[in-house]
Amino acid sequence: MASGFFALLDDIAALMDDVATMSKMATKKTAGILGDDLAVNAEKASGFVSSRELPVLWAITKGSALNKVIILPIAFLLTYFVPWLLTVILMLGGLYLAYEGAEKIYEYFFPHPKAEKIEVFKELSETEILALEKGKIKSAIVTDFILSVEIIIIAMGTVVGQDFWMQVMVVSIVAFIATVGVYGIVALIVRMDEAGYKLIQLSAGRNNVLQKVGTLLVKALPRVIQILAVVGTLALLLVSGGIFSHQFPALHHAVEFIPSMLLEFLLGLIVGLVCVFLVNVVKKIVKKEKVTQ
Repeated sequence: MASGFFALLDDIAALMDDVATMSKMATKKTAGILGDDLAVNAEKASGFVSSRELPVLWAITKGSALNKVIILPIAFLLTYFVPWLLTVILMLGGLYLAYEGAEKIYEYFFPHPKAEKIEVFKELSETEILALEKGKIKSAIVTDFILSVEIIIIAMGTVVGQDFWMQVMVVSIVAFIATVGVYGIVALIVRMDEAGYKLIQLSAGRNNVLQKVGTLLVKALPRVIQILAVVGTLALLLVSGGIFSHQFPALHHAVEFIPSMLLEFLLGLIVGLVCVFLVNVVKKIVKKEKVTQ
């Protein structure tokens, strides 16, 4: 009996080792989307008054966790019964990511006027502030849902052919990392300036190391957010382009002289711009019909 018990422990240890190895591989495969998730949500969770940053981030985190709870069972069922549908979902998600990335570039060159800015929070009523927060939280959760679908499907692609419960454990671990890890880092980023102010206060006005570090943190936050926004946009296009490239290998072979990363970026950008054009056309048609009614 003792030998059987130790054999069981050995099997469990071997299984955990396999799960850890495959989880590491799956995390590497999804690193691009995880980076974009980090960039997008750091941008969306910043810009609020200090006292509202963590509540907003916590609301987004809960929405992200709920996304995973919804997506994981559906993904496992689809894998078991209709695996071909995952490819369709992956392509639709790729179109959305391409649109998001291209839309950011389009808005940079052709910005549209915004009714309100986050910086004027102090001039708004509490109801208006909550309405703006809800809009930003909703936008972040919707984007997180799409990114979560992509993360989970790509993670599942790394465990194809494995035992069903192995798939469940590996993909669940990746989903956990995508929520706790990403939003933990986002919380640290958006509180950089607050930590900087605390260090400056501790320095008591003296020109010492604490004051210099605190000043650096305060000044660095806007730059970090800007850099993450750029990185996030590039990641959206690269991830979406990678999805299209892998689904159409003949296209990749036809232009082998183009570096794979550049090809993926161009594919994501071109498809994204086409989506932006079509969405703008539909918006104009809908707006025109409303005016004529």
